[in-house]
Amino acid sequence: MDNIDEARIVSSLANREDEAENTLRPKTMDEYIGQDKIKSNLLVYINAAKKRGDALDHVLLYGPPGLGKTTLAHIISSELGAQIHVTSGPAIEKAADLASILSNLEKGDILFIDEIHRLNRNIEEVLYPAMEDYAIDFMFGKGPSARSVRLSLPQFTLIGATTRAGMLSSPLRDRFGVILRLETYTPSELKQIITRSAGLLNISIDSEAADELSKRSRGTPRIANRLLRRVRDFADYENLQTIDSKITKKALKLMEVDKLGLDLVDRTIVETIINKFNGGPVGLDTLAAATNEEQSTIEDIVEPYLMQLGFIARTPRGRVCLKGAYEHLGIKFSADKSEELKSLTGEES
Repeated sequence: MDNIDEARIVSSLANREDEAENTLRPKTMDEYIGQDKIKSNLLVYINAAKKRGDALDHVLLYGPPGLGKTTLAHIISSELGAQIHVTSGPAIEKAADLASILSNLEKGDILFIDEIHRLNRNIEEVLYPAMEDYAIDFMFGKGPSARSVRLSLPQFTLIGATTRAGMLSSPLRDRFGVILRLETYTPSELKQIITRSAGLLNISIDSEAADELSKRSRGTPRIANRLLRRVRDFADYENLQTIDSKITKKALKLMEVDKLGLDLVDRTIVETIINKFNGGPVGLDTLAAATNEEQSTIEDIVEPYLMQLGFIARTPRGRVCLKGAYEHLGIKFSADKSEELKSLTGEES
């Protein structure tokens, strides 16, 4: 699923190019744009921990992909003056792997686990005493002669990042002292990010072009930076010194990213529901077969943004397209369809 979505220009999942552009990441809290409430709270927690000489409480960052959870973890490390050790849930295959990482931490270090919801439950159990008591338990021997030995750990801070907080077990979630939800960004915040990134990429961008990109970035800095890099390619190809609105609109049209940030995949899903299934309802398996997309791709990747826009809704009988989707595609929305949607969704359409 991830590989399919990563190929899309408006995918919020990271790809190799995004990882290579670490130069665009802010390094300090002052440089980090957006998430103002989270930043102000974190600064209080960080300064209080530094004042006491304690480790910062364990932090859970959650929210949609591409909003800056990894960046924020590195900034916390920088603000604390601490060393950060980075890993991910899928990379930790055995409890011994996690025990090895934990035993190599020094006082005040930060352990950042991305996709922490993908940790195996057996591995989670190693984390419980580590987070609560700064200790890990080892079992030696088998049967009646088996004995447990506890190894003390220096005080450290675990920062977990997840796009699916609901998949975390309650025992693990409850051990985080600071739980922060990252919100999608406003166009004005994205415009600031785009302008800052353009400077780091050594190309100028005018205000109108930055506005255009910000409105098509789906509230996600990762997508904003990716679109900026692609538009920069078009500007370089045409030997332009400044990214203006004309080259921006031309590039986005050629990349098939419309004014709301929808791409061909998004529009295909909506058009299929409207044109092939009379606006729905249609079941997920039928929709997947009709569009030649994986069910998981539609459900986890495509639908959330369309639902956020108010273009589709999930009903007990299947997916339906709402009035906004018809209007965006320039398709007539009949009064009969409006009444049908009211009965399906129980709301004004």
